[in-house]
Amino acid sequence: MNKLSSILVTGSAGFIGFHLAKRLLQEGIRVVGIDSLNDYYDVSIKNDRTKLLIENQNYTFYHIDLNQKDELSKIFKKHKFDGVINLAAQAGVRYSLTNPDAYLASNLSAFLNVLEECRHNQIGHLIYASSSSVYGANTKMPFSVDQTVDHPISLYAATKKANELMAHTYASCYWLPVTGLRFFTVYGPWGRPDMALFLFTKAILENRSIDVYNNGKMRRDFTYIDDIVEGVYRLLDHIPTGNSNWDSLNPDPATSFAPYNLFNIGNNNPIELMSFIKAIEKKLNKKAIKNFLPIQIGDVPETYADVSNLEKAIGYKPKTTVDFGVDKFINWYRDYYNV
Repeated sequence: MNKLSSILVTGSAGFIGFHLAKRLLQEGIRVVGIDSLNDYYDVSIKNDRTKLLIENQNYTFYHIDLNQKDELSKIFKKHKFDGVINLAAQAGVRYSLTNPDAYLASNLSAFLNVLEECRHNQIGHLIYASSSSVYGANTKMPFSVDQTVDHPISLYAATKKANELMAHTYASCYWLPVTGLRFFTVYGPWGRPDMALFLFTKAILENRSIDVYNNGKMRRDFTYIDDIVEGVYRLLDHIPTGNSNWDSLNPDPATSFAPYNLFNIGNNNPIELMSFIKAIEKKLNKKAIKNFLPIQIGDVPETYADVSNLEKAIGYKPKTTVDFGVDKFINWYRDYYNV
């Protein structure tokens, strides 16, 4: 199906980057991975993901920071990529409250360097990770890419909104085909240790309490990692060309006169946090000790993805159930940590 033969994946040692690189390699695509292997969370899991990828002879890994501009330029010139998937970023809403500088370096400066290299090397398609966090103060459900997203409530969200604006600028100025993907609460095997599923599973097994924010009244559009990967893979060949019907008097935020598209990738089925916890308890056959807390600064009470334009574009929408996904994660967790 996919005609691209050489792909750069930034953030390849990360949760989504690892799974996506693995899928591309399974499809016979040559993959170059870049990752700074920073210590935002346990580096050992990043190293273990990378070790699995480099077992494939079609995988090449570079341990660099995207702000090392000279090194990045050398990689682009050497490998002549057909496409680039930028997943490298400083993640985390709450971390952005205490470490804002990390987001400027990783999410803005680094992304600019990727855009510049894509521009100068005539990359055929740049796909980059945005986030459901950009919806910020929006409360109209489900969240649609046709909505404006001008009211972020965390610096992390603001940097992701900035990525979308930067990408459109390069699409319009240099006719660089770009696709932005707003991911919704991704989970699954090899997941991030700072995410709820990992934290809850670890705490329950260790007989520690779990922090349940907004007194358990959160709703999240939990999206299984394989569904995310399938969506990204299918979109690689769906290269934007510009919307001939785009109306500058009534502009659609999801498309443009330029080769620019935005898509949500979410499960289109928000789940209450308490139901998510029950799925973990059921799999572990153990009750959680719950510490109910108010909502945190930067958090939103609900996320819910409208994926109609994704389904129209590539005939696909995520569908994995939370019970299935939680089961897969806990099986991996017990095996990885031998518990």
